[in-house]
Amino acid sequence: MVQYVNGAPQGELTLRTLAMPADANAAGDIFGGWVMAQMDLACGIRAAERARGRVVTAAVKEMSFAKPVKIGDTLCIYTHVERVGRSSITLKVEAWAQRYLSELMEMVTHADFVMVALDGEGKPTPVPAE
Repeated sequence: MVQYVNGAPQGELTLRTLAMPADANAAGDIFGGWVMAQMDLACGIRAAERARGRVVTAAVKEMSFAKPVKIGDTLCIYTHVERVGRSSITLKVEAWAQRYLSELMEMVTHADFVMVALDGEGKPTPVPAE
């Protein structure tokens, strides 16, 4: 049974991946940029589903890392569509680490991502109604 530290994840599990040695520095800590890239991938998945088409990342609002991710941890990314504008989708994103060979899950970072829907020519396009 998974044990969450300081509450439970908010949003829907969108992506799970394993932190590998190639993603780490010499001390075994996973690069923050790799974690952010996984969050961006998850946002792309969720926003493309909502927009029913191509999306790109327009902004990431304030991110800080509360805990390290280590080699062997399973990184779990949770997303929630917070707001839909004309062509933009704002998502709340949380990154949680399930510690290697453990039931312990800790939030490592969170941020708001703003995605923009694009048409076939790469120009912003309205997000369809649900």
